[in-house]
Amino acid sequence: MHAITIPEAGGPEALVWAEVPDPVPGEGEVLVEVVASAVNRADVLQRQGFYNPPPGTSPYPGLECAGRITALGPGVSGWSVGDEVCALLVGGGYAQRVAVPAGQLLPVPKGVDLVTAAALPEVACTVWSNIFMIAHLRPGETLLVHGGASGIGTMAIQLAKAVGAKVAVTAGSPEKLARCAELGADVLIDYRTQDFVEELHKATGGAGADVILDIMGAKYLDRNVQALAVSGRLVVIGLQGGVKAELNLGALLAKRAAVLATTLRARPLQEKAAIVAAVREHVWPLVEGGTVRPVVDRTLPMTEAAKAHRVLESGAHVGKVLLLAP
Repeated sequence: MHAITIPEAGGPEALVWAEVPDPVPGEGEVLVEVVASAVNRADVLQRQGFYNPPPGTSPYPGLECAGRITALGPGVSGWSVGDEVCALLVGGGYAQRVAVPAGQLLPVPKGVDLVTAAALPEVACTVWSNIFMIAHLRPGETLLVHGGASGIGTMAIQLAKAVGAKVAVTAGSPEKLARCAELGADVLIDYRTQDFVEELHKATGGAGADVILDIMGAKYLDRNVQALAVSGRLVVIGLQGGVKAELNLGALLAKRAAVLATTLRARPLQEKAAIVAAVREHVWPLVEGGTVRPVVDRTLPMTEAAKAHRVLESGAHVGKVLLLAP
């Protein structure tokens, strides 16, 4: 088969479409013929040499895919050859075929085409696990999403609104904020021209956000704590603004607040399977009912993965950038 390889870390040109050995499904795995994959920030970091895949896993980028099952490994039940699926991956999505643990498979939701389904697994699992399973966002609470127009952001807005929360977002242009508003965001903050702490306090009568989903890390840590409500939960899932910052523990204590930090890729198989099962139970009915929808910015051939990475790094997209396998 062919896959996008990374012979040497570097810029988008480091991504090379090359012939590689076919994957073989092991115990509890299925083989999926990939129809489409999606680009995630983690793929960019891997290409740059900052986020290597866990030992023993696929060396190719791609944390999600959609396609058809072509073979079942030993011990797999509940799935059949020919089933159309989408999947959460540890890597290997930028390829024509990938071996996937059966616990990380999801059926393609009714009403969603197979290509578009590739936009769902990573964002749905990331948002549901962090905002609901870890931070326990409840109806009537306020969620602040940094990067509201990203793939993660567009899913977070919709899921939070679906459970009855109020949603504030930051984004870098009026056009992106308008797209967030279309998805249901209540409070729109342009981080280039406005202070999100000040705007959030205005919008909440000084209370702040009960949950903050943060992709910036160090750069926003102090202001995120300022923006938290009493008993608020800050969930850090990205480090685009650096890895080290001072934390005012006094402010955290005064608010009885919590700072949580998670990744999805390196979690044990059992934890991923539990997250995928929760997404199938709670998110898939919302997708099939039309309450929540995947947001796709554009679709490109997988052989043009370098172009897709440039789009992601430019920040010009809203929602997901998909890659079509040849």
